[in-house]
Amino acid sequence: MKLLVAENVISSDNSHFHFCNGTKPLMAGSPKRTYDITALQRGLSLLRLFGESPRGLTAKQVAGLSRLPVSTVHRFLANLVTAGFLSCDGDGHYHLGIACFAIGQAAVGQLDIRRLSLPYLRELNQQTRETIHLTVRHGLSAVYVEKLDSPEPLRIHSRIGAAVPLYCTAVGKVMLAYMPQEERDRVLPELLVKRLTPNTVGNLQELETELYRVRKNGYACDMEEHEMHIRCVAAPIWDHAESVQSSLSITAPVVRMPVNRLRQLAPLIQAAGLQISRELGYRAVKNPLPRVQLDKREAAEARFAKA
Repeated sequence: MKLLVAENVISSDNSHFHFCNGTKPLMAGSPKRTYDITALQRGLSLLRLFGESPRGLTAKQVAGLSRLPVSTVHRFLANLVTAGFLSCDGDGHYHLGIACFAIGQAAVGQLDIRRLSLPYLRELNQQTRETIHLTVRHGLSAVYVEKLDSPEPLRIHSRIGAAVPLYCTAVGKVMLAYMPQEERDRVLPELLVKRLTPNTVGNLQELETELYRVRKNGYACDMEEHEMHIRCVAAPIWDHAESVQSSLSITAPVVRMPVNRLRQLAPLIQAAGLQISRELGYRAVKNPLPRVQLDKREAAEARFAKA
C-alpha cells in the first residue's frame, strides 16, 4: 500500500480511511445525481398508502387512490406480498407486512443508538483525543453510523455510511465474536476472507482463534489488519435482548497507538460500551470478564460517571 503525500495530506489507497494533516478537505465534491425509477417510485407510493390506512386496503381502493389501472395494482401488490412488505387477509384486504415492521424497527433502533451513544462518544473523544466510531451490523459488513474526529493534526479520515468487513476490523470482529454459536457457524463460511494487509487473517481457522481471543478479553483490536498504519480497539454494545448488533471503537494512526496504549484504552472503551448498552436496556446477568479486567473497567466507568 502506498502513501501519497500532497499539500500536507497523507492519504492511503483505502477508500474508507486515510490520514489528514490539517483541515483541508481530501475529497472533491462530486455532482449529486438523481435517478427516477418509475416502477420503484410507484411501489414505494403504494406502501405509503398502507401506512396511512390502518384497516388495510383492497386492490380496487388502491387503484382509486393511486390512479393506476387495477391490473397494474394487482401486479404490484402480488410482488409486495411475495417480498413480505404486504400481507393479504381472506377478505382481500392488504396490510403492511412483517418486512415493513422489521425495517422500521431496525431504523428506530439505529436512530436511538446514535442519540443515546453520543454523550459517551464525546467523552471518549475528549479523553483520548482520537477518532471515535459507532457502527452497526449490516449483513456481512459493519457500517459507520456516527463518527467524532480527533482534534490532532494527523488524524483518520472516514465517513459515515461507509461499510467495512467484519473479519478484519475491530468493530466487525466484536460483532462476530458475540454472535450466538449457531448464527456464527452460518455466517463465517459466507465471509470472503482475504488478506488485505500482511496482518489480516488468512483463513477461517485463524479467524476462529481470533474471535475466541476477543470473547476472552471482552474487546477486539485491529492491528493494521484492514489498512496499514491504522490501529483500532473496539468494544461490543449489547441491546435489551442481549444481542450485539453494534460496536464502538477508538481509531488512531499507529504512531500514536503503540500496543501498550491500545491495552490501556481497552477498559475505557469497554466501559463506554457497557454504559451505552445499559441505556439500550441491557441488564447483564453475569459478567464473563476476569476479575482483573473487571477492576480496570469499573475504574473506567467511575471516570465516566465523574465526567
